[in-house]
Amino acid sequence: MDGILIINKPKGFTSHDVVNVVRKTLNEKKVGHTGTLDPNATGVLPILIGKATKISKYLIEHNKEYIAILKLGKTTDTGDSKGEIVGEDLHLKDVLKYLNIEHVKEILKLFLGEQKQIPPIYSAIKVNGKKLYEYARKGQAVEIEPRTITIQKIELLELKEDEICFKVLCSKGTYIRTLCEDIAKKIGTIGYMKELTRTKVNEFSIENAITIDELKNNIEGVKEKIINLEALFKSEEKIDLNNRKKELFLNGVQLTFEHPNGIYRIYHDNRFIGLGTINNDLLKRDVIL
Repeated sequence: MDGILIINKPKGFTSHDVVNVVRKTLNEKKVGHTGTLDPNATGVLPILIGKATKISKYLIEHNKEYIAILKLGKTTDTGDSKGEIVGEDLHLKDVLKYLNIEHVKEILKLFLGEQKQIPPIYSAIKVNGKKLYEYARKGQAVEIEPRTITIQKIELLELKEDEICFKVLCSKGTYIRTLCEDIAKKIGTIGYMKELTRTKVNEFSIENAITIDELKNNIEGVKEKIINLEALFKSEEKIDLNNRKKELFLNGVQLTFEHPNGIYRIYHDNRFIGLGTINNDLLKRDVIL
């Protein structure tokens, strides 16, 4: 069972919780994920199984799509609904009087493109060897460096009184909690992320994801939904090796191939045997099946 399983993570589960459930249910030792999803969030969580755990470096850079609900007028210490309320806008009604769909759409457009974002203090980013949330829990001050992110698309889905529902396509490393707070500031108030659903990770969509219950109740059916590595890298060019080159490749010898740099599907006698990378006309083994 070497491949990827797309899980629709339920609220309250950590990404590691899901990994443990998949590991126990499928009786597979090697299981991992391609990037955490907050316990309070739901949606797409690609789970790597078996030898697919070796390819996480190729998936971690993928863009992600979310649907978020921004609650206006209050702010929390964590930036989401799980935190303690630490601020309230007593003049929110005055702000809402002038808030309409077109106004919100124009504000969302301001966030398109590459920009700097300061990650939330309640996050797992490490500073001086400690995770930021460890500083937060101890009430310790720490300098947080802004990170470069990119918002490819952002779309208003619904404006309902003091709540804004929007869809966003963004680069890895984007914190939607921070984005919600920044949108609220542009509107002229404060806010926090009330709900979050990840709907896509690159080509992996929530429509193709399975729930934890489906995993537990239909193991054989779930096995059929595992995306194998050959299918996952179907867009990459194919290289078919002869007997001699196959042995050299499997033994870690770099082979000369005048091809563009990148990832390649490696075959022998038209049988998929793994992945290789070419850099400066040298083919190097990467994942062997």
